Amino acid sequence: MAICRFSLLFITFSCLPLAGLLAQKATPTTAVPIDVYVIPITDAISTPNLYILRRGLKEAIVNHVGMVILDMDTPGGRVDITLEMMEMLDRFDGITATFVNDDAISAGSFIAAATKEIYFSPRGKIGASAVIQGTGEDVAETAKQKIESYLRANIRVITEDYPYRSDVVRAMLDADFELKIGDEVIKPAGELLTLTASEAVKEYGDPPHKLLGEGIYDSIDDLLDARWGAGSYQIRDFAISYSEEIAKWMNTIAPVLMGLGALLLFIEFKTPGFGVFGIGGLILLGIFFASHYVAGLAGNEPVFFFVLGVLLVMVELLFLPGAVVFALSGAALMIGSLLWTMVDYWPSATEGDGIVLAPEMFAEPLVHLIFGISIALLGALIVSRLLKGSSIERKLVLQTVAGGSGQAIREARESILPKAGSEGIALTPLHPGGRVEIEEQRYEAHCLVGMVERGARIRVVSSTDFELTVEAVPT
Repeated sequence: MAICRFSLLFITFSCLPLAGLLAQKATPTTAVPIDVYVIPITDAISTPNLYILRRGLKEAIVNHVGMVILDMDTPGGRVDITLEMMEMLDRFDGITATFVNDDAISAGSFIAAATKEIYFSPRGKIGASAVIQGTGEDVAETAKQKIESYLRANIRVITEDYPYRSDVVRAMLDADFELKIGDEVIKPAGELLTLTASEAVKEYGDPPHKLLGEGIYDSIDDLLDARWGAGSYQIRDFAISYSEEIAKWMNTIAPVLMGLGALLLFIEFKTPGFGVFGIGGLILLGIFFASHYVAGLAGNEPVFFFVLGVLLVMVELLFLPGAVVFALSGAALMIGSLLWTMVDYWPSATEGDGIVLAPEMFAEPLVHLIFGISIALLGALIVSRLLKGSSIERKLVLQTVAGGSGQAIREARESILPKAGSEGIALTPLHPGGRVEIEEQRYEAHCLVGMVERGARIRVVSSTDFELTVEAVPT
């Protein structure tokens, strides 16, 4: 299935319906009011819809919600996103339903058919499922045949217990297929099927069965009154705020946000005080975590462990240079929390069951993590090497300080630092940072590669206004 998903990436379709299992209807009244989530699925089917559905279903599972209704009005969208949304619906053990209000065209009909029940507004329409490219052009015939064959196989598996749904979905997808029930031709060969609300709920056969939909209602409240009985349910709307809309879109560039945020924090460590670079780095990383929270991927725990990792690194840098354990532990917590944020894990519907982790859950997050870290390392290399001593680097340092200009302070500091070639002793292990003694003066220093043991002879490689670089002297 992964192969098919990658092959379908960025392809859209007029509508790709896959049928879902229909749940047996409950009695109109229940002793305890049932909780119902209403999740909006609107506009083109794309990444934001995926995030909305994922977060809504996870919350429904955690809160033991009995029914989830997709309030749908969409012209269609991407195949790969639609397939992921289909898989998510299958993770929910309660009743899933779609209220077509007013259009479930293209990818929308695919998602609607994957829910257990389908309802319509009086103006509802569903169908037209031919596969096309994102540009609107037809897909190459061989690729089209593969996609449609795969979709039809899934339709047959999921809808095998229902008399008409599989054939209806195929008629929406395959223009050459003739949909015929008994002696009545519902859709002749040569065109795609699109159903109105009244056509979708029409009954055929003996005994009679509705073609696709369960009923027509003016609103979701009317639907639920008929489904459960007035007063036997409570709606818990799943609202999307304006700030969440922004955060959702930021998730699409999450690796870039992560890398740039880490780079700005690196620049902040290389400059005195705390200013715009530190604030900017924290803001970018904050957006990174917030976007994944909105996407339904992360909770508050990764943020806590990331902050804890930063604190451990600060302890190493400010109070215990060369101790190593704090820096390594902090770095591991920071990297682990970034990876954790991007892993799509699902809560269990059964109390006491733990989270099931699988290797494939970490594949895409690892790629994003490596990409983000690569951005940070490349940026750090550029800042450290290519801009050293330039006017751009000087602008990163305060130009006026008590007692003189930034340039004067730099020159004064460099004049008292050991020159390249000076030798001394490592007072602490350098892993890579620590303390050294040169000509009876102590300095903070770091080694270029590897590590230097305590008591080893060292030689100064270079000195700048902010750091002393040394290397071990061969014995």
